Amino acid sequence: MTIVTIIGAGMMGSGVSWPLSDQGHEVRLVGTHLDTHIIESIKKDGTHPKHKRQVAKNVKPYFYTEIPQALEGADIIVCGVSSFGVEWFIEQVKPYLKPEVPVLSITKGLVADTNGDLHIIPDYMNSLLPENLKDKISLNAVAGPCIAQELAARRQSCVYFCGRDANTLKDLRKVFATDYYHISVTTDFIGAEAGVAMKNAYAICINLAVGEYQQKGADGIAFMYNPQAALFAQSMREMRLLVELLGGKLDGLIELSGSGDLYVTVFGGRNAKLGQLLGKGLSYEQARNELANETLEGVEILTRVGTALPKLEERGLAKASDFPLLMHLLSVIRDGESVNIPWDKFFPDFEL
Repeated sequence: MTIVTIIGAGMMGSGVSWPLSDQGHEVRLVGTHLDTHIIESIKKDGTHPKHKRQVAKNVKPYFYTEIPQALEGADIIVCGVSSFGVEWFIEQVKPYLKPEVPVLSITKGLVADTNGDLHIIPDYMNSLLPENLKDKISLNAVAGPCIAQELAARRQSCVYFCGRDANTLKDLRKVFATDYYHISVTTDFIGAEAGVAMKNAYAICINLAVGEYQQKGADGIAFMYNPQAALFAQSMREMRLLVELLGGKLDGLIELSGSGDLYVTVFGGRNAKLGQLLGKGLSYEQARNELANETLEGVEILTRVGTALPKLEERGLAKASDFPLLMHLLSVIRDGESVNIPWDKFFPDFEL
């Protein structure tokens, strides 16, 4: 039996507790300071209020004030916080990190330096560690199309475990994999993480067409699949260019961490809803009010990358004009412009 401590009891943090518990491991689920009501509910009667189901009996709930006890003897630590909580996570766990205890992150995002350089979340975590731990902790991540509530319902799901050491990733796979949670390993850390980071932003973009259809209504038997398909393809193009810019490979992007994760994100969740509201003609402020108290990681990653691209262009490393969809959405969200999708800037001619 392996002891796995999950920090973050939200949808995805708690979601991975199901395959772990099905494998018979001891799962310690720690709520952040924002998850107190979740832990209280689990302690009371075993119900996770967001998943609306009972957690497994071998999942032990802990408040964030009990992190030292939850990490005692842990064999694996899972970072289950959002991208807004990365600094908090590192601050809480760094006194207990050990080189022999790997960290697996389900947090998605990219972080930009003041000069525009972009970094994947595990590398940013490493930069936050004290000097005696830098480059000594095995930081890994999960990438791919996996909705938390479907994982909890034991739906068939395929993901990547990505990192820089294949043996560590294979060891992690042995702990987490089940007959419904299928794991492939990849050492293309940057390619896999960049894809899953950007899917939230581009899910907003694709849902602009969904919102427009909801606003206009049906026209004969015509839907809005043509615009959605074009936006999906342009999103994949821009994600590919970003992965190339960061030095990643494209296999994972074409497969699970890009197209797969983008596909599943388009169909629901907060970022999809934001795109639909904008597509209906609401301003960003109006849409934000409709989504009060919702964490919008797509907006955060969009703003970080969209702000970084002009800085990279000044250094001759990128061209912001290669990302017309991303930059237009940034102008809608940051500058208050109306949605006016720049169709004619998509898909430049190419010769065979």
